[in-house]
Parts: sequence; structure tokens; C-alpha cells
Amino acid sequence: MESVKSGKRFDDEGWTLDAPGECDPSLIRAIYEKKQLEVKDNSMGIYKFSDWLPIHKTLEGSSAPATYKSEGLAKYLGLNNLYITFSGYWPEKGANFRTCSFKETEAYAVGGRLNSTDQVLVVASAGNTARAFARVCSDNNIPLLLSVPEDNLSALWFDEPIKENVRLIATKSGSDYFDAIHLSNLACALEGFVAEGGAKNVARRDGMGTTVLSAVSEIGQIPDYYFQAVGSGTGAIAAWEANLRFLEDGRYGQNKMKLMVSQNAPFLPIHDAWKADSRAMLPLEDELARKQVEEIDAKVLSNRKPPYPIAGGLFDAMKDAGGDVLVASNEESIEAGKLFLETEGNDIHPAAAVAVATLIKQAKEGKLDKDACIMLNITGGGEERIKREKEVTYLKPSHIFDIDADMETVKEVLEKLF
Repeated sequence: MESVKSGKRFDDEGWTLDAPGECDPSLIRAIYEKKQLEVKDNSMGIYKFSDWLPIHKTLEGSSAPATYKSEGLAKYLGLNNLYITFSGYWPEKGANFRTCSFKETEAYAVGGRLNSTDQVLVVASAGNTARAFARVCSDNNIPLLLSVPEDNLSALWFDEPIKENVRLIATKSGSDYFDAIHLSNLACALEGFVAEGGAKNVARRDGMGTTVLSAVSEIGQIPDYYFQAVGSGTGAIAAWEANLRFLEDGRYGQNKMKLMVSQNAPFLPIHDAWKADSRAMLPLEDELARKQVEEIDAKVLSNRKPPYPIAGGLFDAMKDAGGDVLVASNEESIEAGKLFLETEGNDIHPAAAVAVATLIKQAKEGKLDKDACIMLNITGGGEERIKREKEVTYLKPSHIFDIDADMETVKEVLEKLF
């Protein structure tokens, strides 16, 4: 492991989330023995990229992201080298994400990093992450507590029922992802519960980075541009880190992908900080933030406190790699989702549609060279299709808490659940 801030290296104690003995906030990075990536057989799912995953074991049921060269959307936009990396349900392309979200890449990597299942893993989520962790932990018997805003519970659908080792709690209607994080922090303060760690967990980031491992190994070069919608920006940080590993690998070029990340208006905290050239997030009142989150279609992009300012976070990633924070409205994203379905042949999640909408705008405004190598990270799709093909079931919360729940109440409820 290595501290991004100090460059100091140290051993992983099994679940290390911070650099030991350092006071300044910093992400830590996994350092891998193999500097050149050897991609294994497709039957290994996401673990075909195990050379660059911080895992002790492999779990059942994973799928790797699928990268292919776009024809329909590329032709519509006049782009000659548009590659789509798809994480979702699209069996014909080799993508078999049962939860239809690239959050499965995180869940399989984090689960593979876990040494023991003596403690309950705690994950806060705006929806897709919870669905992915629930599926993976249920299938692999890993005890899990999920914390999700009540207004986002419709995201917790499954193609098979979830086992009893997974429990769900929620923050009441009107709350947002930040409130769910606060509730999960209360749970983590109790004995027997362990925080998954979010962006600080190297397994989460390197799991997400498999989208870039898929793209580069398929294309044969590091792309010029990387398009993705962001809530926390962790996926873009992961993309940057994967890019740095490929520079060390030496076989795929020496460029850094410009990080073209996007947000769903009117909720634009990362956009506003970046445009102000501010490492610190700008002030945003709780009530205004919750109101803005209610307005956006892509609820999963609603992180109020993203890993943007931290050393090694999104601000540093974008300063190093270059790029921009782009914006798409609900209307633009809906149109982009329809266009993707028409030109490529599959439905996509609202967040992925935000990324497509910004790619369309950049192309139409002539801001992209038509021969540039572009990676479009479609972070979720095929949900409408899987719901047509399979019968879905929903995970119900065991308890719905007030936004300002106290520790005693949380303790009392969780003692009955586990």
C-alpha cells in the first residue's frame, strides 16, 4: 500500500483504509507485484483482472465489463473511434451483471478482499451500490447491513430473493444519500460492524477500475477521453489510477485520458467546485441539497460529500489527467437514453444517460476530434430488459429511521437484526 499524500509505503493489515500514522487526509493505493497486466480467461468474470485487484479469494457469479467499438452512436455523432464499456445486462455482448450496474465490480472486489465474515459489513448507498452488494453478499454468505434513503428503495429489486444474512435499514422519506451515510456511521460505531470504507477502500476503486482494464486490453491503447457521470467521482479516480498503472505497464501508450465527468442538473456540487478551481467543496445548505436531489432523475449521482478534496481524490485526478466537469439536464439525459437504445440496442440507467448526453453535446459542439479514441463508460443498463425477461422481487427495510436517529435507537434495532 502507498499513501498518495506522502508516498510512504506500508503493508496492508487486511482492511487498511488509511495510511498509518498520517494526520492529513489521503487516499491510499494498492501496489501490485505485476507491473504488466495478464488478462485471464473470461470464465473468471471480473477476476480475469486479478493481477490488479487487492483480493485474497474469488467469489461466485461475477461478470467483467464488456468493451466494444460503437457503430450506431458513433455514426450518429461522427466519431470514428468511440468505444463503449458496458456494465449491465447484455448477454450478447458478454455482460452479465444481474443487478445491471457497474457497482457489482466494487462488490466482487470488496468481497474478495474480506478475510473473514465475523463482522457485519456496512454499506451506505443511494441505490445501485446497495443492490450490487446485496446480490453479491447474499450469494456468497457475507453478513451485510445496508443503509439507503427511503425514497430510493425502488432501486432494491432482484432477480432472486435476498438471503437473511443481508439486512436493510432506511432513512425516512425526504432524506438523501448523505443522511444514509450518517446512519451507517452510527452502525459502524457499534461492536461487530465494520465500515466498507467507500472511496477509501482500495478494493472498491480497483474493482471499478476494471472498466478501464477492459477498455484498454480490448482497444489495445489508452483512450484519449474518458466519459462518465459521477456522484462521488470514485469511478473517475479509479479510471485515473488504472491509467497510471498502464503507463507503468508500458505496452499501451503514454497518454493520460482526459476525464470528462458529468453531473445531473440542478445537483452540481462537483461541477461548481471544479469551475471555481476550488479543492474544497463549496458550501451547500442541507435543505437546498435535498431539494436538488429530489429534482434529478439520476438519484445515484447525489453525493454531497464526495472524495473530491482529499489527496488522491477527484480534484487531483482531474488536475493531473486534464478534462472537465460537464452538465446534463433531466430532459437531455432522457433524450440521450432514447438515442442510445435506438442506435446501440439496449436501455441504460439515468446516470449513464447523463454521460451520453454530455458526450452528444461535446461532439455536436465540435469539441472532440472525430478520430480521437473515446471511452464511454456505461455504468448501468439492461434493467428494463432483465425486468421483462425475469420476475423481480424487492428487498424491504427492517426499520425506517428518523433523519436525526440517536445511537441508542440504532443499537436497539440492530441488536435484534443480527
